[in-house]
Amino acid sequence: MADKNGRGVDASDSRESRWLSSRRAFLAAGLGVALPVIREGAEAQTEQGEEKMSDLHYLSLVEVGAKLRAGEVSPVALTESLLARIEELDPRLHAYATVMADHAMASARRAEVEIEAGRSRGPLHGVPIAVKDLCFTKGVATMGGLAVLRGHVPDHDATVVARLEGAGAVLLGKLNTTEGAMSGYQRSFQVPRNPWGEDLWPGVSSSGPGVATAAGLCFASLGTDTGGSIRYPSAANGLVGLKPTWGRVSRFGVLDLAPSLDHVGPMTRRVADAAAVLEVIAGRDENDSTSLSDRVPDLVAELERGIEGVRIGYDDAYATTDLAPHYAVAVRAAVARLGDLGAEIVDVDMPELTREQLDAWQTLCAAEALVAHEATYPSRADDYGEAFRNWLELGSTVSGAQYARAHLHRLEVVGAVRTALAGVDVLACPSAASEAFTYDPEGAYEGLDLDGGTVSGVPLSWFQASSRFTLPFDYNGYPTLSLPCGASPDGLPLSLQLVAHPLAESLLCRVGNAFESATEWHLRHPSL
Repeated sequence: MADKNGRGVDASDSRESRWLSSRRAFLAAGLGVALPVIREGAEAQTEQGEEKMSDLHYLSLVEVGAKLRAGEVSPVALTESLLARIEELDPRLHAYATVMADHAMASARRAEVEIEAGRSRGPLHGVPIAVKDLCFTKGVATMGGLAVLRGHVPDHDATVVARLEGAGAVLLGKLNTTEGAMSGYQRSFQVPRNPWGEDLWPGVSSSGPGVATAAGLCFASLGTDTGGSIRYPSAANGLVGLKPTWGRVSRFGVLDLAPSLDHVGPMTRRVADAAAVLEVIAGRDENDSTSLSDRVPDLVAELERGIEGVRIGYDDAYATTDLAPHYAVAVRAAVARLGDLGAEIVDVDMPELTREQLDAWQTLCAAEALVAHEATYPSRADDYGEAFRNWLELGSTVSGAQYARAHLHRLEVVGAVRTALAGVDVLACPSAASEAFTYDPEGAYEGLDLDGGTVSGVPLSWFQASSRFTLPFDYNGYPTLSLPCGASPDGLPLSLQLVAHPLAESLLCRVGNAFESATEWHLRHPSL
């Protein structure tokens, strides 16, 4: 164990128009720009032929798990290979806060013995994975990007960690996050670097999971999402990100940002991988009274059921206004492809949310974060980084009336979205307002810069443009699935978001798997 520290475009049609009058024309137009133009330093790699151990890192979790169970790959050798890759690449990618090498090797040796004896624990058995450094790990530091928690060594595992290890997964380590899982970093921690380009934004708080999974430094990771922190890093790094229904996954032993908004979920390279991980971590936990007791379906077994007759809602104005033209075309093409696969594409009218309704998230999140940090703030305010200290200061100014008003705005959004989606099974839209953009990682240590129009180096306008795709589904706790759907002119990943009704993760995975099976965007990886 080693501790180491876009341009806008208006929708061409009115909200009332029926954009799908020529679905195949949209598909053809989308495919016309969807050829992968690769940014310098990145390439599309297929996963065919015989792999050497050093070539396995971009296999899917399900694929490598099958090789482990068949005896084609040794858990010990695979773990050694991943640890060597981390040692080689992570000094410049900064995905890991803590590498748990000794722990990982012990788990791999145990998995090898069990698999050789025919005692397989399932698809995760012997597979190296990692978790965001918000998840408690017994005897191993859990810091959450916070200097005030540098000495925090839990005496128990988070429920999600215990369930992953119970399924035989090999835990490689803990992944870097923004301070307290908000927007900025504390200066004693490294800023993860996007493997598609180290000058590119890696996403917000689940940036470490996003970078590690995209770079082949683990086969899957756990992230958290309070306002977009599974979806934004998944989009920026070209991954699959599954934000489950709120309460579907226990938050016991996971550091809070804002408990009424926090979700824990998998970040992977394939939809089937996300399904396999969610099956393991989901379900009722007596240690978390907010966890749901509903049965967890066999998500992997249901992937191949197809999507014939699934009603997919789409609002072209909602999905494409203020998106760059290439992104709008990719989203339209993805929706059209789903229609060609048997889904029924249904026009919906998403509510036009006000800035006040969306900004209520800040009031709710800041006030709840203040409660979560009452043991160390304001008593140790000077130990916090600029961005998160400012966030907690904001929380301290929220009155009861302001919180109540923000909560009412949240309920307004929840009701409006519920009404809009009442006639469909799934909503399709982007995961974010643009692909990853160029930024200076040094700015990630800074707070709010009103003159420059940034927060932690990220344009405020980007967050404002993206919030309509993320905040409503943290407000209502609906499950979402993000997955690659195209490439920008510079070869950067574009991301489609699918949203379903509560507890419909199985349906989301079916739709995502159908799209993935009919396209090749998931086969593109950064060249490292």
